[in-house]
Amino acid sequence: MFTFSEENYLKAVYHLELETNKVINTNAIAEKLETKASSVTDMIKKLSDKKVLIYKKYKGVTLTKLGKKTAANVVRKHRLWEVFLVEKLNFSWDEVHEVAEQLEHIKSPKLINQLDAFLGFPERDPHGDPIPDKNGDYNQIEKRLLSTLKIKESGICIGVHDSSSEFLQFLDKQEIALGQEIHVIGKEPFDNSMLIKIAHRELSISNKIANNLYIK
Repeated sequence: MFTFSEENYLKAVYHLELETNKVINTNAIAEKLETKASSVTDMIKKLSDKKVLIYKKYKGVTLTKLGKKTAANVVRKHRLWEVFLVEKLNFSWDEVHEVAEQLEHIKSPKLINQLDAFLGFPERDPHGDPIPDKNGDYNQIEKRLLSTLKIKESGICIGVHDSSSEFLQFLDKQEIALGQEIHVIGKEPFDNSMLIKIAHRELSISNKIANNLYIK
């Protein structure tokens, strides 16, 4: 059994490993969790004693097999609850993250397995992120950032890199949603802003926005 704080640390390392494919240093964890590096070091030692992290001084940490499974289980719960909140309780996709942060620490495996079955075993959460199964496995989907597309190329929007409520609310205002086909009409060399077409609408977006939308 792990505390809420320990699960949050494992989840942070899990996400950082997926993003970087490298050994994770304490500063990166501190930044991810918005805490002090000294606090991270203390927690790392505790988690290392519990055999969920391998800690090498001055280098960083990696998750053990048990650590990855534990972290993936927390992520699984978080994303299943997000699906439930959006599909069954009519939450919008920008409202669910903070609520799911609380619900992800529920310990009952039966509840989560029943929730998964009730939802029809979804593979993706409302933001397009994959949902691990009870073994921590999930289906990878080839994706790239919208910003990498060239003029006249197109793709289907399948996810967001930035899942903050501010960004999701912005997408709602611009009527940009998952599942839409996005065509690149023009690209500005000066700032890499884009002119895109969604359905019959043309829209100018910044490079920052294009760098936070995943397409396939």
